[in-house]
Amino acid sequence: MPNDSVSPTVPGSSHGIEISLAAQTLTLFPEDASSPVSYPVSTALNGPGERQNSGCTPRGDHYVRAMVGGGAPLNAVFVARRPTGEVYSAELARQFPDRDWILSRILWLCGLESGKNRGSGVDSFRRFIYIHGTPDSEPMGAPRSHGCIRMRNNDVIDLYSRVKPGIPVLIR
Repeated sequence: MPNDSVSPTVPGSSHGIEISLAAQTLTLFPEDASSPVSYPVSTALNGPGERQNSGCTPRGDHYVRAMVGGGAPLNAVFVARRPTGEVYSAELARQFPDRDWILSRILWLCGLESGKNRGSGVDSFRRFIYIHGTPDSEPMGAPRSHGCIRMRNNDVIDLYSRVKPGIPVLIR
């Protein structure tokens, strides 16, 4: 289940997550000022954009409002942020070929910019924009998602273990 909602860390702090749509990377700048950690990602096939139902990845300042899946097994399947009890496999993929697979962990984003990524028609939280795991057969480094930020399962589990709700996220 999601952790309680939290207030975001102040934008512009020296730590946080930065997602580059151009480079298709997610970089974590740790709070302890240790070296940044980068991961390949896959953002929206439809490109950047903030509108509801656009299938685009929203830009701007966000924060992780809730984290889901701590302790779940590698490749655990989530639907509507709830574990289904399934573990992703090629056989399961053949059974449900149209599912948008959300696996292993979820970091649910909330926008901080009113009228841009927060509020009516553009709200990242209400659009269910996540950083989440995806099948390892899906390519990284190429835009292919429906708006979320997809990661390799081992990478999203590693990221999840390094952050807390409230960490700032910049998508540029």
